[in-house]
Amino acid sequence: MTMTPEDATRFAADLDRLVGAVEEVLLGKNRVIRLAFTALLSEGHLLLEDVPGTGKTSLARAMAQSVAGSSNRVQFTPDLLPGDITGVSVYDQRTGAFEFHPGPIFANIVLADEINRASPKTQSALLEVMEEGQVTVDGQTHPAGRPFMVIATQNPVEQAGTYRLPEAQLDRFLMRTSIGYPDHASTIRILEGTDQRAHDHRVEPRLGAADIVRMAALARTVYVDPTIHDYVSRLVESTRTAKEVRLGVSVRGALALVRAAKTHAAGRGRHYVVPDDVKALAEPVLAHRLILDPEAEFDGVTASNMIAQVLIETPPPSARQAG
Repeated sequence: MTMTPEDATRFAADLDRLVGAVEEVLLGKNRVIRLAFTALLSEGHLLLEDVPGTGKTSLARAMAQSVAGSSNRVQFTPDLLPGDITGVSVYDQRTGAFEFHPGPIFANIVLADEINRASPKTQSALLEVMEEGQVTVDGQTHPAGRPFMVIATQNPVEQAGTYRLPEAQLDRFLMRTSIGYPDHASTIRILEGTDQRAHDHRVEPRLGAADIVRMAALARTVYVDPTIHDYVSRLVESTRTAKEVRLGVSVRGALALVRAAKTHAAGRGRHYVVPDDVKALAEPVLAHRLILDPEAEFDGVTASNMIAQVLIETPPPSARQAG
């Protein structure tokens, strides 16, 4: 089954409602909010690299409220244990059996704050649930529910007490972006509302959790022409052959880009993907998957620069070919 033009129009209208609801809390950040919902509707996870106080917690909470879902926040610290996230089995003397007590990972949207402050062992506790949407404790598997999304924040790795995220975990984040500081006009609007604390502002639900699951299933039916697949393949292959790159984009990264491009197209009211959908998401979807050569990093080359260069050097299919 392929998405129809009517489905695409309805999808775009629903996404606009969700974005508008969250924008009431996170002023002037339309693009970041759209990226976050694109990740959610693509059944992926979001990594935010940002300074404190830019609204990361507000974003996660407002998104959960807009879809009538649940949200939890986990503050990652060096002494955090895997069971503190996934939950533990506790022996009940009355029944003579172990009873599972779910951890904070069991929510529709989970904010993993300062994820790289925890030890690698604790970070790895997220790998299964991020990839498969389930948690295994003492041999028992527990589904995390749907929709499910992890929004993780990361400190600059140069800061004391941080552990670099392993490549396997970075690859499980569909996108990486940053919220950044608000512009001048948005800052004034925020200051005018200082009589109301951020956590007091509640977003009215626009859709139900079941609607998000339906939209995610619908996004998967967006049509992708073979020339778009060829374009994505050439893009990721270019990252692997660039002399500044030690490790290029994996196949998982290519799949993620196509999946996100489908959602992006539907969010624009189209039932088919065009090259501009791929271009719009190439940096947030691919940049964090690159490992640069140390000499290139020393010379000031960044992963975002590399993706921008690859987009310039890789010609997209023409409109006639893509159609």
